Amino acid sequence: MKTISVLPLLLSGFLLTAWAGHPGKKEAGFVTVFDGKDMSAIVTEGNWQIQEDGSLSLVPREGESGWKRYHHYLWLKEKFADFTFDFEYQHEAGGNSGFYFRCADRVDPTLSGFEVQILDSLGKPDSEMGHHDNGGIIKTKGALKNMSKPAGEWNRMTVTMKGNRLIVVLNGETIHDLDLAAAKEAGKELPAEGYLAIQDHGQPFRVRNIQIKRI
Repeated sequence: MKTISVLPLLLSGFLLTAWAGHPGKKEAGFVTVFDGKDMSAIVTEGNWQIQEDGSLSLVPREGESGWKRYHHYLWLKEKFADFTFDFEYQHEAGGNSGFYFRCADRVDPTLSGFEVQILDSLGKPDSEMGHHDNGGIIKTKGALKNMSKPAGEWNRMTVTMKGNRLIVVLNGETIHDLDLAAAKEAGKELPAEGYLAIQDHGQPFRVRNIQIKRI
């Protein structure tokens, strides 16, 4: 009986360990969010422009700065509970953005959701990586490694949520594997499901190959 009772837990752990990497090309179960042409799965009022190379480029309008224009974020239309979200991004020198998940609503994701920070943290030692540096979970925990690439290069991030467990892989390395409910910001709830978004921080930013899989 003991063997049977622990088998699902062992299997679950095995599956998440298997997900601790970037998904393969056209891996089963993944749905394309943006294929270089179609933005029908996305909601945004931001100035995100489709490029000839198939990427989606954020070109801030004159007078736009900061990050509190939440309706300008790149929102997925549906809510997700357990998922793997995979995408590539590119920023300029000093770039800043973020990936939001488990947001209860789109009104203010900083209050009702969690963010994986995207920041130009090139050259910062691993031991000094804080929650607001690249790959950090804002107000929760810094990345285990600094996997930042130089400005202008493409980065790849894969974020997996299964229950309370969060795994983040950046440029081929696991930078988070934690119980988010235990490590989260004090006083902040972890919704069972929520909206997902890529931040408009008022700076030029590009994304491509966006895909998601429900677990």
